[in-house]
Amino acid sequence: MTHRATTVTASVPVLDPPAWALSQRALLDLLDSGWRLFSARYTRPDGSLRYEGRLSSRDGADDFFEPFFNWPQLYLLGGADDLLETCARHWHGVVAQMTGLGMFADEFEIGYDWFHQGESLLFTYFLTAADPVAWTERATRFADLYLFPAKGNYDPDLRIIKAPHNGSRGAREGVSDSPAYPWTEAEAAQYGYPLDWLVPGDAPVPPLAGDPRLGEEMQRRLGRGDAVGNLSVAGLVCNAYLASGERRYADWLRDYVGAWQRRAEANGGVVPDNVGLDGVVGSQLDGRWYGGHYGWTWPHGLYSIGQAAAVGALSAALATGDDGYLGFVRSLLDAVIERGVKLAFDESDSANQGRWRAHLGPDAYVPTLLVPYRHSDKGWFDHNPIQTSVPFALWHHTGAAEDRARLDALRAASGYDWATVRPFRDKEEAGHEEPWYAYLCGDNPDYPERILAAAHAQARRRIALLLANAGRDLPEEAIHLWQNVNPVVTEALAQLMWGGPQVVYNGGLQQARVRYFDAGRRRPGVPDQVAALVSAIEPEATVVTLVNLSATCDRTIVVQGGAFGEHEIVSAAATAAEPGWTGHDTEYVHHEPVVSAAEHAVGGPYLTVELPAGTMITLTLRLRLRAYRPSYRSPWGA
Repeated sequence: MTHRATTVTASVPVLDPPAWALSQRALLDLLDSGWRLFSARYTRPDGSLRYEGRLSSRDGADDFFEPFFNWPQLYLLGGADDLLETCARHWHGVVAQMTGLGMFADEFEIGYDWFHQGESLLFTYFLTAADPVAWTERATRFADLYLFPAKGNYDPDLRIIKAPHNGSRGAREGVSDSPAYPWTEAEAAQYGYPLDWLVPGDAPVPPLAGDPRLGEEMQRRLGRGDAVGNLSVAGLVCNAYLASGERRYADWLRDYVGAWQRRAEANGGVVPDNVGLDGVVGSQLDGRWYGGHYGWTWPHGLYSIGQAAAVGALSAALATGDDGYLGFVRSLLDAVIERGVKLAFDESDSANQGRWRAHLGPDAYVPTLLVPYRHSDKGWFDHNPIQTSVPFALWHHTGAAEDRARLDALRAASGYDWATVRPFRDKEEAGHEEPWYAYLCGDNPDYPERILAAAHAQARRRIALLLANAGRDLPEEAIHLWQNVNPVVTEALAQLMWGGPQVVYNGGLQQARVRYFDAGRRRPGVPDQVAALVSAIEPEATVVTLVNLSATCDRTIVVQGGAFGEHEIVSAAATAAEPGWTGHDTEYVHHEPVVSAAEHAVGGPYLTVELPAGTMITLTLRLRLRAYRPSYRSPWGA
């Protein structure tokens, strides 16, 4: 190992295996069965997806990667050994497929927005984390598309990415290849228009094909210059930093994210959504700080802006060690919270009714805090519950009292019980941060069993849908089916095993209090028949329970501080049982184990745990957050 690791040995017997441990191992087995089924029914031998059509616009490449995004994450958790090779085969197959469809060049999207590119690149990031030796060259080559001005994407003097659509062929002008943005009447009725001010309210509504809000004006005003969604490029650059350790990637993050931070500070703490090619906020929108591509007037609003800001700030903080970048995410959250209203969701002006009704269930009729997601010339509008993944990711990174206080205030203002576990599916394969937070606060004790049950139900539902839809000849408009039937569900496992939230979906990097490596197989993830539960994530007392469910096989596991070995494990208080609990073979019952805890100095990023057959151990870890340079290195140096 690169650091000499302290070793502790488990001795507490597993007499009545915990329900969460049995359920967790059963879920891992179910997911391994599920991805094999998806791979067999929906993909070709070269790894590509079974699809015979074309792609008629710039959109769509992300839909080919999203069905696989969390498969290497499952491998990192402890999925099957052959899953890693399967993931690589699908990545190469889909990249070749996208190249053939004219969407990719040099293994990278030729030019599209980072709301979508961030989604599709999660697959690449997790593969790089799982096998950095094989993927570092690509990680650095892709990031260099944004470091080198000659690639056509980045202006280092103005610190802007030169178009919302960008990629392997540089900045790509416009927001679509058609004269008018493909906007339907139903979408116009639901969301309105990003450039609504171009047509006065008392003017006749023009036909969609001739609407200036969708045609030449949109191409000219929104198809050039920087957009807030480009902050997700930070995830790509941070991935290269974690893989290579090269300082130039951290320097770029300092420059680019820092420029957006200063723009937010100059705008009263609310990050603007557009910067002209002259480097001036609003110069292409007649001075407006809002109205840009995937910005404050776009249908997603806070949903996409919050995630992009979080990806940018967290990536910069991780690579540079400077948490000051998180300030503009805090001020963004506080700005919308201050403008929130207490109202039943069914009475709100939300443009995203379906997603939130599934999340809230019957609580959609109970008054709760709703915050504005969008802003236009008319002011703030489109009120929804705040998406807690962003404030949670912030608190998870810092552990700061002010970030926890924000979560506590949001919980207090909610009209629904944060302990409720709803069996819904959302696009991010996330959305259960609230009941997990209640568990970490100590007042949702059966959360592990309930979230695992919900994950089992969701995986089984998707497998049933997968089987029911196998063999369909999908038209272009139906390719979201692949991600809808992806049978790999990892949110519960990331929370319970790593003490980390699900990855921020629009291009984030995994967060975790701890990760694991199988010392016997020298690979990431827990060993076979081992279950893990993180029941507290306070830096001074992160509590991890490891259970070897095998009654016959010993296991050895390496516990790593942080997702990237960035945390020092200062010490570990480990439980142990006195010998003799079996009693003599002539006795009729075993003795109740006498369990105590002993403190062990560690002083490094790794702790080795020996798990003899049929034993368990609870570790209370004292961590020093971000004590080391974050890296994709393994305990063995690779």
